[in-house]
Amino acid sequence: MKRKKTWMSTLLLVAGFVLYLSVNEPQSAYAMHIMEGFLPLGWAIFWWVLFIPFFIMGLRALIRITKETPELKMMLGLAGAFTFVLSALKLPSVTGSSSHPTGTGLGAVMFGPLPMSVLGSIVLLFQALLLAHGGLTTLGANAFSMAVAGPMVGYAVYRWMMGAAGKQKLSIFMAAAMADLSTYVMTSVQLSLAFPAEQGGIAASFIKFGGIFAITQIPLAISEGLLTVLIWNWLQSYNSNELSVLQRKMKGAREQ
Repeated sequence: MKRKKTWMSTLLLVAGFVLYLSVNEPQSAYAMHIMEGFLPLGWAIFWWVLFIPFFIMGLRALIRITKETPELKMMLGLAGAFTFVLSALKLPSVTGSSSHPTGTGLGAVMFGPLPMSVLGSIVLLFQALLLAHGGLTTLGANAFSMAVAGPMVGYAVYRWMMGAAGKQKLSIFMAAAMADLSTYVMTSVQLSLAFPAEQGGIAASFIKFGGIFAITQIPLAISEGLLTVLIWNWLQSYNSNELSVLQRKMKGAREQ
């Protein structure tokens, strides 16, 4: 119990430090979250409409988890905190912009992709209101890329890797890395659809937007995969009971 309290205190301190840095950083730096007012209104509404059904399904999944296994509430909190801390980090990109990890792979592996649509969107809402990362009109687009597309790809990769290789640590690494990378691919799609190039259209625009972040995001995705494996190792050492309950629940859900 003492170790759990120490870990949660450390996580809160890190989150506070990230909040301080984000609030006091120069306003000219922009993270990969699409900023407020950047998308045309039609596209902003489109991504909201696309995101809302996943949010509703995610709420239902979260309610079911907390009712059937209330002992997993702390694990849900950990997944949300991990996403908040990692996605709030803004790292300079060699292309002159900035980038960040997403942190959604861990929760997708633990609970599946649907709960992350809620946890991830709550994280993005707080970041938009408190850190000026992203915005409210673009929240639907940002949530779809980071809280829907990323977790779905990460979970699919985890299931495929477990079936093909059966090595859990490698599967978790790949799931977290691909959840991170696919978020940026999805955001590049969103931007290219909203702002097609005069020459080459959507495809040329996708290459441009994807290229802005790809050089930075690949090593970030690898780093996030390694960090996620370290967190998983920590959970196995100090939260083995909750992790066993979680794995039994996920196995039962897949068999239904």
